Amino acid sequence: MSWKVVIGLEVHSELSTNSKCFCSCKNKFGGEPNTNCCPVCTGMPGALPVLNQKAVEYAIRMGLAVGCKINQYSVFERKNYYYPDLPKAYQISQLEFPLCVGGGLEIEVDGKKKFINLDRIHLEEDAGKLIHDVSGTLVDYNRGGVPLIEIVSKPDISSAEEAVAYLEKLRSTLLYVGVSDCKMQEGSLRCDVNLSLHKEGEPFGTRTEMKNLNSFRAVLRAIKYEAKRQAEVLDKGGKIIQETRRWDDEEGKTYSMRTKEDSQDYRYFPDPDLIPIKITDEYINKIKADLPKLANERIEDYMNMGLSLKDAELLTNQRKISDYFDEIIKQFNQPKFVCNWICGEVFKKLNTETYEDANIELSAKQMANLLQLYHSGTINQAVARQLLDEIWGTDLIPENIVKEKGLAQISDEKGLEEILTKIVNENPKAVAELKAGNQKTMAFFIGQTMKATNGKANPKLVGEILNKIIKEC
Repeated sequence: MSWKVVIGLEVHSELSTNSKCFCSCKNKFGGEPNTNCCPVCTGMPGALPVLNQKAVEYAIRMGLAVGCKINQYSVFERKNYYYPDLPKAYQISQLEFPLCVGGGLEIEVDGKKKFINLDRIHLEEDAGKLIHDVSGTLVDYNRGGVPLIEIVSKPDISSAEEAVAYLEKLRSTLLYVGVSDCKMQEGSLRCDVNLSLHKEGEPFGTRTEMKNLNSFRAVLRAIKYEAKRQAEVLDKGGKIIQETRRWDDEEGKTYSMRTKEDSQDYRYFPDPDLIPIKITDEYINKIKADLPKLANERIEDYMNMGLSLKDAELLTNQRKISDYFDEIIKQFNQPKFVCNWICGEVFKKLNTETYEDANIELSAKQMANLLQLYHSGTINQAVARQLLDEIWGTDLIPENIVKEKGLAQISDEKGLEEILTKIVNENPKAVAELKAGNQKTMAFFIGQTMKATNGKANPKLVGEILNKIIKEC
């Protein structure tokens, strides 16, 4: 009987508030070390924390988006442990009374859907950052005190692929509700993996935890390696030790760091400097009313517009792309036409796979105007693409450029017929090939016509006129 893999994920997502969780220091990535910190976030004696209400709002926004129950009574506690990046020797977190409980996300892997239940979402402060080099270890407290939510799943995940699908769905939701930038390369989205093995019908085995995995690829590889490692130990009659392990991405292996602590080891107790949070129905309903449509809802909307599932998923991969599409079709209601240009020409300009940091340097108004000109036949595709390059990163209006430069498409049948007749007469060999069925020769005639008209001829009309002339030859 093969081993069953059991996975639970703890995802830490830094919240995009302007200031930290319990003080007024800037919540900003980068900067000179130890410049965004104060007596509160560095744990100086006598300094008292003050809760950032926006951090609470953001945590509730995410909880509502994934179907959590919002606890109307919530408490902050001190999680006690010593480490150099934690100047107070405790972290302000939540254990007994978190902000959000329950909820979950539906994922799909290999065409099969599965619901992953959540245990909780709680609010806490981040630790500082240790910087290791040959001379020793330095600590930067700029990140210390930054608000983050910890999203804890139930042990419902059964494979590395399911874990990645869950993380992708979770990340998409965080971005859609606008509470985090989810930049894994900057540490604003990190993942701890709890993994154990057991036989069908038997209790779960002893779990190990892999800390701070900062890419989906690392999660995929780490899970596959750790599952294989545990299976080999158990098959030889060994025992799995409850421990925290470090993933080495270069070597593709996990290494033991320390024995895994349980909650009692942290000696949690209510923080005496912070009063309990009491949340009203009115406050929850206000946040709920402000939630945007999530990716799943938008996919359904787009498919009702006539788009394919694939197109709808491409548009909703990032909220900024979906919002951009929505703004364009408000001004130019041709969903499929707009989708093709966004997924084709705009994505080429962005030149990235994820579009996570993509900056669309073209307003929806400019894009709508460009597509109206092309769709109506005022300009042809070549000119439309030329215009896209010209207006990208500017505030230029496409129709003004078309008028100023005389880029309007030539659709004068009589004029085009004269040009094509001349080209046909000058190329009898190409005419013979076309009449013999070589359709590739059609491109030659269209190209020659475009050359003669400086690229402004209507290609569709050129093809119709050419077929008429060839038949009469």
